[in-house]
Amino acid sequence: MALMTMTFMTDVFRTISSCIIALFCCLLPVFSITGEHPILIISSYNPDAGRTSGNISDFMEEFQRLGGTNTIALENMNCKSFSESPLWERRMVELLSKYQGDNSPALTVLIGQEAWAAYLSLPDSIRGNTPVVSALSSRNAILLPGDTVDLKTWMPESVDFFTDFPSSPIKAGFVYEYDVEANINMIKQMYPGTKNIAFVSDNSYGGVAMQAYVVKEMQKFPELDLILLDGRVHTIYTICDRLHELPENTAILMGTWRVDMNDGYFMRNATYAMMEAAPTLPTFSLSSVGLGYWAVAGVVPTYRALGKEMARQSYRLLTTPQDSETHMEIIPNETILDGKLVKEKKLNITGLPQPVKMLNVTPSFYEQYKYHIWSVGAVLLVLLGGLFVSLYFYYHTKKLKDELEVSEGALREAKDRAEESSRLKSAFLANMSHEIRTPLNAIVGFSDVIGSTYDELSEEERADFVRLISINSEHLVRLIDDILDLSKIESNTIKFTYSNYSLKSIMKDIEKEQVVKNVPEIEIKAILPDDDIYITTDATRLKQVICNFINNARKFTEEGYIHFGFMVNPENDDSVCLFVEDTGEGIPQECQKEIFDRFYKVNTFKQGTGLGLSICKTIVEHLQGSISVESEIGKGSRFIVTLPFKRQSKGV
Repeated sequence: MALMTMTFMTDVFRTISSCIIALFCCLLPVFSITGEHPILIISSYNPDAGRTSGNISDFMEEFQRLGGTNTIALENMNCKSFSESPLWERRMVELLSKYQGDNSPALTVLIGQEAWAAYLSLPDSIRGNTPVVSALSSRNAILLPGDTVDLKTWMPESVDFFTDFPSSPIKAGFVYEYDVEANINMIKQMYPGTKNIAFVSDNSYGGVAMQAYVVKEMQKFPELDLILLDGRVHTIYTICDRLHELPENTAILMGTWRVDMNDGYFMRNATYAMMEAAPTLPTFSLSSVGLGYWAVAGVVPTYRALGKEMARQSYRLLTTPQDSETHMEIIPNETILDGKLVKEKKLNITGLPQPVKMLNVTPSFYEQYKYHIWSVGAVLLVLLGGLFVSLYFYYHTKKLKDELEVSEGALREAKDRAEESSRLKSAFLANMSHEIRTPLNAIVGFSDVIGSTYDELSEEERADFVRLISINSEHLVRLIDDILDLSKIESNTIKFTYSNYSLKSIMKDIEKEQVVKNVPEIEIKAILPDDDIYITTDATRLKQVICNFINNARKFTEEGYIHFGFMVNPENDDSVCLFVEDTGEGIPQECQKEIFDRFYKVNTFKQGTGLGLSICKTIVEHLQGSISVESEIGKGSRFIVTLPFKRQSKGV
């Protein structure tokens, strides 16, 4: 009953609105550029968005420069996802009804596909005869659905503005023309064995309209099967699963991906996830999405700023109202290729549609590495700044703590603690001076060598120097991380976030990270039981502990293996044991009791601050666990962390 009432009210609203605006349009005189009536700009998106605001700003500036005196009225439809598309027609009616009589527009400007579609979906009686300029839209559109349509399964028919709307009041503007046929022919030329086309589109009007057009155009290629990966029924995660399951001889054609079925907005990181899900399948782009880092090629519109050109067309319409011709300009397409991928895959690119633009062509040395150089400099500045800030907070916190604890009755004890603290600080500073200077000297030295003798070095020598710079940079990052963690521990500000996690998933994540840094002489492998174990813990801190153990093992293991994993505690079924074992040089028995003390180092000639294992012990204690070590000289070491399955609340 409520649904029937709502439908009835909607119909009544549409009828009344149609009558009002139809009457208004009939009485509307022809206005020239006198400044009497405003120019109404209806934007699909938030006008604060960079692309939209840029075009509107250019439009207003150019229109004023040309001598236009009309005021500008800006309205925003605030369209987000296709899920709300049944509301857009009503929004357009409401916006048009605000401008009647003396306030009627001399010209209407539509920006974006949603405003374009909402306007085309209106009956002629509502649209009236006010001249319209449109931009940032496609000539191939779909009419908006009604309230009763199931948006997730609805397969609309693609319509062509030029053939299906010959009497439209849209008299000027700019439209994109996505060339599906050219893209499919390019796929067949580069990958002759292609049997399937997987088209990816999102839950936006542009995505649904583009999908409808692709379905229509693919009828020209009956030998190819079309697989639709529709954002209306998928999230980024399920899309990635589908991409991973695609059959062989499939080419991916990217439409657009900005909104998923849950109306969640995604940017470039979403296409990176898709790229990882289907790394071996060739990918092409219909709208420039993915070009430059994933897609091999694409015939796409030559996107450009249109604000000033829209202003010139608007000025012409207002100054020559007798001109009844339609001046819609189709934005030309261009073929964009990823030069690196084309070269690697040895693809046939002869006879492609012109013009052709190449991306990722090898630049000069400076152009190739300038961002790396700038990034290294910025990272060093940030790291040094972080170091100084950390040291400041460390000393400041220590000083405040000492001052609060000092009392007249414990003067001697306080004096001893201060002397010991001073000794540790001196040792810490001496160690820090060496630990920081060593990687910094290496980074600066190797960078100078590369810069000054680049042409004299072989490719292998340059790669080796870059690898050494990367290793020393990573060491410097770990050093700063240890200092920051030490500062948080000292100030009791270290944070823990607890949830239920799979240990097998955690160990596999660590294995993926560590294998990337592996060297051939050492096998780094996760030894996992068949059955998974879930525990309540902080996954980030637990990974930090295991990774610290593995990094520590790397320093003392020249060959052999580093294994890590977990098992149910054989001595207590309510806890689990996590381990990291290696075939390194081992730890002397007399040093094993002190190995977890702060600043303690078994071998002072090895890199490190002596903080890593101490921080691991503190983290494990916060997780209500225990830490131990088993080691034998010449055979290796085994570090063990014992944790409860469920963390006990304080006071229990």
